[in-house]
Amino acid sequence: MTTDPTPETPDSAPAPGHPAEETSRHTTGGREAVTLPGSLLDTLTIAGIVLDEAGRVLLWGSGAERLFGHSAEAVTGRPVTQLLGPGRPRRLAEMWLRHPGGPDWSGSLPVRFADGLLRRAEFRAQWTAGMGGDPRALVIAADTGTVRRLETDLALSAAIVDQSPLAIGLFDAKLHWVRANAALQEMVGVPADRLIGHGFGEVLRETDLSVIEEALRHVLETGEPLLGQSVTARPPADPAHEHVWSVSYYRVAVPRGRTCGVVGLAIDITERRNAVAGLAAARSRLALIAEAGAAIGTTLDLATTARELADATVTRLADLATVDILEAVLDEAPGASVAREGPARFRTLAATACDGSQGACAAYPVGKAGSYDASPIVTGVVRTGKGRLLPRLGPDQLQGIARDDEAAAILRDTGVHSALVVPLTARGDVLGTLTLCRTRNRSPFDTDDLALATELAARAAISVDNARLYSRERNTALILQRSMRPQLPEGDDIDVALRYLPAISEAGGDWCDVLRLPGGRIGLVVGDVMGKGVHAAAIMGQLRSTIRALARLDLTPDALLGHLEDTVESLGDTTATCVYAILDPVAGHCDIASAGHLPPVLVQPDGTAELLDLPNAVPLGVGGVPFTAHRRDLRDGATIALFTDGLVEERDAPIDAGLNAMRDLLQDVSGSLEETCDRVLHGLRPTTPTDDVALLLARNHRPR
Repeated sequence: MTTDPTPETPDSAPAPGHPAEETSRHTTGGREAVTLPGSLLDTLTIAGIVLDEAGRVLLWGSGAERLFGHSAEAVTGRPVTQLLGPGRPRRLAEMWLRHPGGPDWSGSLPVRFADGLLRRAEFRAQWTAGMGGDPRALVIAADTGTVRRLETDLALSAAIVDQSPLAIGLFDAKLHWVRANAALQEMVGVPADRLIGHGFGEVLRETDLSVIEEALRHVLETGEPLLGQSVTARPPADPAHEHVWSVSYYRVAVPRGRTCGVVGLAIDITERRNAVAGLAAARSRLALIAEAGAAIGTTLDLATTARELADATVTRLADLATVDILEAVLDEAPGASVAREGPARFRTLAATACDGSQGACAAYPVGKAGSYDASPIVTGVVRTGKGRLLPRLGPDQLQGIARDDEAAAILRDTGVHSALVVPLTARGDVLGTLTLCRTRNRSPFDTDDLALATELAARAAISVDNARLYSRERNTALILQRSMRPQLPEGDDIDVALRYLPAISEAGGDWCDVLRLPGGRIGLVVGDVMGKGVHAAAIMGQLRSTIRALARLDLTPDALLGHLEDTVESLGDTTATCVYAILDPVAGHCDIASAGHLPPVLVQPDGTAELLDLPNAVPLGVGGVPFTAHRRDLRDGATIALFTDGLVEERDAPIDAGLNAMRDLLQDVSGSLEETCDRVLHGLRPTTPTDDVALLLARNHRPR
């Protein structure tokens, strides 16, 4: 007598909150049997058969009916070997049945199904005792194709899990570890025997992986997979370093929907993230170098160039940046550098800080000279020409980048914790240092930052040195200009006022002069040598001296310019423009000749102003065209204005616009000539000009 087997209770019930799983029902022997859906046995369609000691069928279960297609009534009482294919397979079965109580047997045999075709099935058979003690053969069968497919699937699954480079962990519905492959064990640094059977966080208490646990629960409850989730952790395998994992989560269920648990697949992407971060940092460094190259050296002003260098590093690289130049360099000492012994004297030309670090600028007062002791860091950098990386600033190192105790206290109070000091080296000479500090940015400087700062300093140092050399040359040109400033004539026959403004970039060869001539006459000269710098100023000095010498010969303006042309030709590749006027207050007229210069403006006593239409002429140094003098009558109180193109010329406007504006400004004759000069300059050049400006005003008074 046999009874229907009762379905076993599964090891793991559905997780709380899951919908109740439906069951499948089928009828066997007039009674309804209940089985859990989606089981492996359902997939296999297991056939249960019981034979007597002669090999006759005593029990042909419902599984056997579904598998082979024969009904229980059709085969009960018949020898089971009649269902087997002929030949050796049947003989093997008959031989096993002749020895009741023998060993278990398993194998594949061909079976004739109800449709008459032979198909192979997998069998496992063993002898047992019935209710009365008689021998009984218990046979279990399954379709060979299904068995082979399941074997393949299981082998494939095992190979994927065990040999995959992905770290794979399987958890049941209570988030207990069920399986952990070798990659996962290596990644977390915990062997499988310490994981399996334990709750997710029980063996990883020292590692905060709550994000993973929350994700596992979410996927288990919703069934919605989570892909490519980034997790940061310090696993037991490498607790000293932070790792980044990319984790994906899936709920695991059998074919008909019963949830088995959840699986997590992870891969360590730390190296990839570091590589991407390194690439991004490299691109950022290159961008900073490119931007700084365009932003530094826009002018030839030393202080501006230093400020541009400091601004370029805040806040992209540092929170505080200072540029210190050696006092010896600023004093223009040849081969200037810091002494091998003793303190180094600097002057801070720029100090820039981000919003939260402005207070630190007080440690580096711009324009103020100071010294660093012989031993500290800054002095060592300029002596060796090598930068210093100070990732963590202690009290001694903080003192080493400060001028004095007060400055060190300011840096400490501002929160300076890391610093870089790199030399400004150009043409083999150390000019000073670039000091970078971090306050708000809590990451210390590293070797990449040092390399970037060194590159920036090396590029900027050329601009700094160019500005220094230019400043020296500009100062020389200005000294030449000032030394040749004319002495204004004294007397009641003429009023004279003049202005000279050097260009913001580079002084040139503009000049004006006033000469006392025989007979109470006055010579007025305004000229402009082509070019800039000391060379132009030197040429200007020679022309000025030549005009003064020629004027003593009492030459007419056109004759004087003709002799001056010969002088210019002897100076080589030089050109200049010039206008020379001789005022005769007694006779009441003015003789004027021009060498390619802008026309003067004549202002009558009533304020009527006109541009004098002088004969065409070419600049000095061109040659081939004679100069012509032009005479104009001068009323008592008339004013004549001579000037250079820097006063009226604009790059984006026609020259006529500047000339007309000049004429309009001169029509107001209410003030003195000094006031008129100021009004004209303010109206036409309210800021420092880009080209030299020379303006000469002369007002005649006829003797009473």
